[in-house]
Order: sequence, then structure tokens, then C-alpha cells
Amino acid sequence: MGVIIVREMVGTSPDSWSDAARRAVATASRTVRNIKTVEVLKSTAVVENGEIVEYRVDIKIGFEYEA
Repeated sequence: MGVIIVREMVGTSPDSWSDAARRAVATASRTVRNIKTVEVLKSTAVVENGEIVEYRVDIKIGFEYEA
């Protein structure tokens, strides 16, 4: 591995925190090549009427720099 670029993003899901992370990586991979790492920084949720309606994860993705 050469240089790794790190970017932060937020993933969301109506199902779970792990699904929110998977969705974030899948979305990023549409425009970013060579994703090598993902780090979950924080997990939160939106609650309405006593029920979780949206799971959120703040993540860092690391991808290899291509010169």
C-alpha cells in the first residue's frame, strides 16, 4: 500500500447500524476505487414515538491514492 486517503461520511438505514455501515461503503464505492478500510466512529439513531426509525453511523473510509 502507498498513500491512504481518509474521508468521513454518515451512513443510514432503517434496519441496523451494521446495515448503515454497509450502505455507506456501497455508496462510496460507486465513485471511489480501492477502498481498503472502514472505521465506525459513532453509532446513533433517530427515535420517533419511542421507536428507532433510522440507524446512523459516522464512519471513516480509507482508500488507496492513485497517482
